[in-house]
Amino acid sequence: MIDRLAMYKRDFIKRVIIGLLLIAGTRQGFAQVSKVWIADKGNGTYQNPVIQADYSDPDAIRVGSDFYLVSSSFNCMPGLPILHSKDLVNWQLINYALKRQEPAAVYDLPQHGKGVWAPCIRYHNNEFYIYYPDPDYGIYMVKTKNPAGDWEKPELVLPGKGIIDPAPLWDDDGKAYLAVAWAGSRAGINSLITIFKMNAGGTTVTDEGTHVYDGHGKNHTIEGPKFYKRNGFYYILAPAGGVATGWQVALRSKNIYGPYEDKVVMDQGHTTVNGPHQGALIETQTGEPWFIHFQDKGVYGRVVHLQPVKWLNNWPVIGNDPDGDGKGEPFITYKKPNVEATYPIETPAESDEFNGDKPGLQWQWHANSKIQWSAQIKGSGYLRLFAFPQDRNAVNLWTTPNLLLQKLPAPDFTATTKVKYQAEWEVWQGKKAGLLIMGNDYAYLSISKDDTGYKVSTVVCKNAIDGTIEEVTDEKRVNSAEVYLRVKIIAPDAGCVFSYSEDGISFTAIGKEFYAKQDKWTGAKIGLFCISTPDVRMGGYADFDWFRIDK
Repeated sequence: MIDRLAMYKRDFIKRVIIGLLLIAGTRQGFAQVSKVWIADKGNGTYQNPVIQADYSDPDAIRVGSDFYLVSSSFNCMPGLPILHSKDLVNWQLINYALKRQEPAAVYDLPQHGKGVWAPCIRYHNNEFYIYYPDPDYGIYMVKTKNPAGDWEKPELVLPGKGIIDPAPLWDDDGKAYLAVAWAGSRAGINSLITIFKMNAGGTTVTDEGTHVYDGHGKNHTIEGPKFYKRNGFYYILAPAGGVATGWQVALRSKNIYGPYEDKVVMDQGHTTVNGPHQGALIETQTGEPWFIHFQDKGVYGRVVHLQPVKWLNNWPVIGNDPDGDGKGEPFITYKKPNVEATYPIETPAESDEFNGDKPGLQWQWHANSKIQWSAQIKGSGYLRLFAFPQDRNAVNLWTTPNLLLQKLPAPDFTATTKVKYQAEWEVWQGKKAGLLIMGNDYAYLSISKDDTGYKVSTVVCKNAIDGTIEEVTDEKRVNSAEVYLRVKIIAPDAGCVFSYSEDGISFTAIGKEFYAKQDKWTGAKIGLFCISTPDVRMGGYADFDWFRIDK
């Protein structure tokens, strides 16, 4: 009894420390309230999506009264974003679990659509575990005692190509298992769910695996398994039918290796929410079950929804079930979860005044980062991006790693930045800085200098993945090195209208309307850059005073 009390005390103290660290992070300026999308309606209800941004393949857990969510990050670094919430509706980005992707020789350059695919987060033996797949190398695991602090280096749990979407389960007897799916592009097969045994520490797989479900036929492309145990049943919740058009399947069995019964427990139904699936079954401290899932919105990425769950005959029914057949469809609005308290409205950070010593957590580089790309000296009040030379083989920005980007935060919004450009040594050829909308097609508004003086330019590149050359679509002269750059994003097709200003008040439209396009497995991104061609003298930089998202 004494040992058990001591264990509870240690666990309570640990949770208090984690909570204080999260509060400290909020005080350092991480917490913001979006001007363009808020899920919490302020009257005890919420609207979906609860996160209107590309946090794809979400998984979540509860530890005490705290909820943690992770998502895919692909080639963007830092990777494995970690979000925190107290009520499943208001979320704050607090950390990343992965600071660098290995092998570095590969991920020091952008690997669009590769890298970190669908992760799974679990809390076991007072530690947080994240299992994530790299479809070209295998299943990795990272862990920590504090999700807001440093995470250990990744361990390769299961090497191999095409093994994806891992989910661990520690059974009641202490034995550990890992459920996975398969990517046909690498493995040569898909539509299978496989279970591997692991050692008790969850650091390595110990057998050759057993297929427990074959989705060929009625649940083709089944993947993304999440592994649970409840009331003596083993459950695997898995999406099927494809990213943009699929449905949510529940599998259950009294034996971990099956046979598993299957049931579709949510689909689009009569709603406009396409392909609602892949996520986390989670329970509040009051015993309410909920399900977090995504919706693929194309250029805007895979946004995060929250649905209530009810259990009927030991099957989960997700969302609204008007005809009572046990298959739900998404709610657009619903009452907030009962978490025994009301918490302030929070949203993931978007704007950045660059007043600290590093960019906000919303920013990611397009590959493993290098310290030479930027400097943000505390007290300076700006972010300095250096005109870092592109690779000699680069024909556009597709292979450029030093793009500082973030997710599109809403269907409609305006982004504005104030920048001062400096071409050193009076060597200005091939150097520029600007505001970028990045995807398979991309466009930007840049400032540069030539023999005549400073100018702003709109540039478009179509099908960048194919090595297409950029096209300058418009240019205007400006009187100084300091300028305000703006882009307005317009729903439903993410039309982009660029404009600029020399006084920050009166803006002039420039270029034609551009329609943003998604990247490989991600939505489009918005951000900042400063580059140089490789054949000119080094030097040059751009000081970004601030970056602001507004209506």
